[in-house]
Amino acid sequence: MKKKIAVILAGNGVYDGSEIYETTMALYAIAKNEMEYMCFAPDIPHAHVINHLSGEEMKETRNVLVESARLARGQVKNLNTLNVDEYDAILIPGGFGAAKNLSDFAFKGDAMTVLPELEKIIRAFHKKRKPIGALCIAPTIIAKVLGAKVTIGNDPETAKAIVSMGGVHEEKNATDITIDEKNKIVTNPCYMSAANIYEIGEGTEACVEALKGLM
Repeated sequence: MKKKIAVILAGNGVYDGSEIYETTMALYAIAKNEMEYMCFAPDIPHAHVINHLSGEEMKETRNVLVESARLARGQVKNLNTLNVDEYDAILIPGGFGAAKNLSDFAFKGDAMTVLPELEKIIRAFHKKRKPIGALCIAPTIIAKVLGAKVTIGNDPETAKAIVSMGGVHEEKNATDITIDEKNKIVTNPCYMSAANIYEIGEGTEACVEALKGLM
């Protein structure tokens, strides 16, 4: 039976949802490594909606689950339905949605809180010794919940916040990963460090391969 990874989405688009290239490359890497995935997202409003052409906030409301369906080609389930026993690992791509919808790190920094249902799921995977992966800015969530060793690349302010929240930060390049073997956590900086989609592909694939190795 193929191993299965639950991928947690936060909308659709780098500035207010999940980063599209990071998510796509992660799903590609999962399939390439002969595993299966299912996407999940919370059924909540976006913190706000950003015009990705101008970068300005738009006066409208969007739903994270509905927007995630765009990215997942309709194959996404409500985060509340995720059964930890049915999956071998969890992976959270980056994009500002991870810091705005799955948590409020973008607004509160090291005083952040994590979406309660996501925190519950992360703790459940950790308790069952199942691997946890996070990309780009999403490792801040893992640091907050588990106080783990992670990387977000080389951004000093974010690294400082991770340490302030009880985590440990390793400075890494875009294609490198940090593995916290004790907690079975794998992280990669993606666009926190990457310059192009090729580096995203290399980094996400390294992360997925490491997750598979920890299963």
